[in-house]
This record gives sequence, structure tokens and C-alpha cells, in this order.
Amino acid sequence: MSRLYHSIEPCVMDDELLKLVVSEQGPREEAGQLAKQEGILFKDVLSLRLDFQNILHIDSLWQFENLRKLQLDNNIIERIEGLESLVHLVWLDLSFNNIEVIEGLDTLVNLEDLSLFNNRICRIDSLDALAKLQVLSLGNNQIDNMMNLLYLRRFKCLRTLSLAGNPVAEAEDYKMFIYAYLPDLVYLDFRRIDDHMRELAEAKHQYSIDELKHRENLTQARLEAEQEQREELEAHKAAFVEHLNDSFLFDSMYAEDVEGNKLSYLPGVGELLETYKDKFVIICMNIFEYGLKQQEKRKAELDTFTECIKEAIWDNQQQGRLRIAQFEEKHLLSVSSIREESELPNVEKKIAECSQDIAELSNALMTLEMQLVEQLEETINMFERNIMDLVGLFIENVQSLMAQCRDLENHHHEKLLETSINTLEKIVKGELDDDLPDDVRALFVDKDTVVNAVGASHDIHLLKIDNREDELVTRINSWCTQLLDKIHKDEITRNRKRVREINQYVDHMQRELESLESGDVE
Repeated sequence: MSRLYHSIEPCVMDDELLKLVVSEQGPREEAGQLAKQEGILFKDVLSLRLDFQNILHIDSLWQFENLRKLQLDNNIIERIEGLESLVHLVWLDLSFNNIEVIEGLDTLVNLEDLSLFNNRICRIDSLDALAKLQVLSLGNNQIDNMMNLLYLRRFKCLRTLSLAGNPVAEAEDYKMFIYAYLPDLVYLDFRRIDDHMRELAEAKHQYSIDELKHRENLTQARLEAEQEQREELEAHKAAFVEHLNDSFLFDSMYAEDVEGNKLSYLPGVGELLETYKDKFVIICMNIFEYGLKQQEKRKAELDTFTECIKEAIWDNQQQGRLRIAQFEEKHLLSVSSIREESELPNVEKKIAECSQDIAELSNALMTLEMQLVEQLEETINMFERNIMDLVGLFIENVQSLMAQCRDLENHHHEKLLETSINTLEKIVKGELDDDLPDDVRALFVDKDTVVNAVGASHDIHLLKIDNREDELVTRINSWCTQLLDKIHKDEITRNRKRVREINQYVDHMQRELESLESGDVE
């Protein structure tokens, strides 16, 4: 079905080919000559034609980071690859190649028009990321499964579809099936869909469509619920209290506790465990709820800080703009006066005055920047104290609550040890009528074995509690450190950028003045 080029040597897609193609497709006449002299940056190219180049492998396109339109038709491409960086691509033509599988399009989230006409594709899939897809050309391929077309229902923006030349297009119910199941489609195989025919098709397939919609609604509801759960979990992680709003920590203590699970079979231990779990989960819930409240406080503190920083910078910029506007108004008059002056002494005097004005402007702008640096430094230091106080208070209270968990564990350990010793005594005296599993009875050979089993269970539980506490403390301290480091680095970057801008502006004005002095500017 696709044209074959095996008799021709494949072309390598490298920088040399790309430069040649870009040069040939670049601007003509005077602009083209200038582009050839200065060179065309690949990142500035918006449209690229690579058709009829005998290309086998797509490569080296990562440099075209702003590309909008890419033409790769009439080559010998076998795999869709090397397009990951072209995130701004809107139009892609891969028709007349030897592609068998749709792949490699996951990052092309802005793609609206995709042509895979005349390839060897037998299944429509792997287009999930193309939410903006409007035009899809898959004519002259090997698609033969009518039900595979249902995959296209998820593309709500799809308006134009071409499937002519595929085995599926030969099916008797082909058009009516598509009319019914793709209700948003406007054009099929280059013909506008008739509204009356669509109504007939929907009536014909009404029962199946209703069933399909029901399944889709259930799937959509499940996906939304899963997404909501993921977002909720991320919010809990941001507060460092994920999985503390249920029995997860308690359950994890027994997940690897072989001895503790054996001991749970002892008479009376079930009730003991139930009481222990209820109290333990209540403490975890207290940690969780407290964590969410503290996260809100930290967020409010950060939002207030960010707003203060923005306001301070804006106010400072306004003062700078006003100072520059006043300077430029006076400077323009001075430059005009210099150009009109014929007496050299007067020219030199006026240039000296202008130079003095530039120096005063530089000093004024630098003074404003120094004032801003001091103001921001004070704001940052205040925020640093506040956020560290909040983090310190959070850690202190969480550690206090975790200590309550350890107290509960210690109390449970004592009760369990007491129950286990009593059970051992009853077993020795033959007073225990309840049947115990063999692996449980094996623990009661002597007192040391029983004490060791209870102690091993206790150690595992304390370790789980300690690890969860350490994880929480480590993560929030790390978050705090990284946040403050970023704030300080951002301020250093902002200051350096502003100083550079002031110096560049002042240098520009000074060079203009020097050119006036040398007579270059008329």
C-alpha cells in the first residue's frame, strides 16, 4: 500500500541536511541574504518541510523547539520518533511513509492536524495526549476493525476524519456507524456529513449508543474519582500528613510483624488490639487535622510574603520609571540644543551638563535599587523567622502526638506481655481449653521465647512510629530549607538583573552622548 524506497539509499537527518533545508525554505531577497550571513537559529523556525528527502529515521529535531508545522511526507520513515521536544507543533504530516504503529506523539499536546495517510497502520491508538486534535487523516492504511473506531469518541474537538482506502471503509455499515458513534464529526472522507443521515444512523444504533454512553459515564466517574484521590493525596503530602487520616500507620505496624500476628490469637488479645487501634487512629487523625491546619497557615504566610515582595518591587519600579521619564524629557531637549549649537565651547558645556545628568540618574536608580534590596531583605528575614517558627511549632506538636502513640504502644506491650505470661502458665498447667494454631503454640515452649516474641513485636511497632515521625520531620525541614534557599537565590538574581539593566541603560545614554561629542550624531 505504501510506496517503497529500498532501492534508494536512505538519507540521514542531521544538522547539515537541516541547515540546507532551512536555508532553502528561508526568506528571499534582502532578508534572505541577511539570514545567510547571520545564520538562522533553528529555534526561530516555525515551519519546516522535509518531504521527499528519503528519510528513514526522524532525528535532530529537538533544536526546533518552537516549530508549529512539520512536513515529513513521502519518505521511508518506519517509526514515529524524535518528536518529543516539538511541544508547540500544531500541524504534522507523516503521509506516504512505511509507519506500522502510531506512537511517539505523547508530548504533542497542541497538535490539531495529523496526517498519517498512506502508511501501514492497522490500529488506531496512542493518540490520548492529542486533546486538541481537529483533523485526522488515516486513509489508505490497513485498519480493519470497526470497533477500533470507537477509540476516536474521546477526541471532542475532532471535526474531520479520513479513513477511505482502509478495509474497514468497505464494510456495509461503515458510514452509518461513524455518523452514529462520532456525533461531533463534521466531515468524513472529505464529504460533509448530512444531518438527516446522522439522525437515521443514531436511531439505528440508539440502543448500543445508550449502553456505550452508560459505560463511558461509569468510566469517566471512576477516572474523576481517581483524579480527585490523587489530588487529595498530593494535598496531604504537601501538609506532610499523608495516610494519617486512617489506620494506615497502625496497619503497617502489623504488616511485617509475624510474632504480633501470632500473638493476636491469644484469648483476650483481640479486644486488647481493638481498643489499642481505636485510640491509636484517633491520635493519627489529630496529627492529620493539625497538619492540614498548619499547612493553611504556612500557605497564608507564603502568600502574604509573595504579595509584599511584588508590591515592593512594583512601587520601586514605578519610582524608577518616573525618574527615567523625567530624565528623558530633559535629555531630549538637551540633545536637541546640542545639535543646534554651533559654538564649540557651548557644545562642550552642554555635553558636560548632560553627562552630569546621566551620572545623577545612575546614582538615583542605584539608590532606589539599594533601598529595595534593604526593604526586601527585611521582608525576607521576617518571613524566614515566621515560617521557621511555624515549622518548629508544627514539628514540636507532631512529636508530642507521636510520643502519645509510643505511650499507647508501651501500654499495649505491657498488657500483651502480661496476657502472654498468663497464657503460658495456663498452658503449663493444662488449663487452656482453647485450641491455638500450631505456630502460636510453638511460642509457648518457655518464658524466654514468649518474652522475646512480645519484645520483637514491640520493637517493630516502635520502629514504624519512629520512622514515620523522622520522615515527617525530615521532609518539612527539607521543604523549609529549599524554600528559603530559593527565595534568597531569586532575590540575588533579581538584584543582579536590575543592576545590569541600569548599567546597560546608562552606558547606552553615555555612548549616545559620546557620539554627539565626536560629531557622529547629527
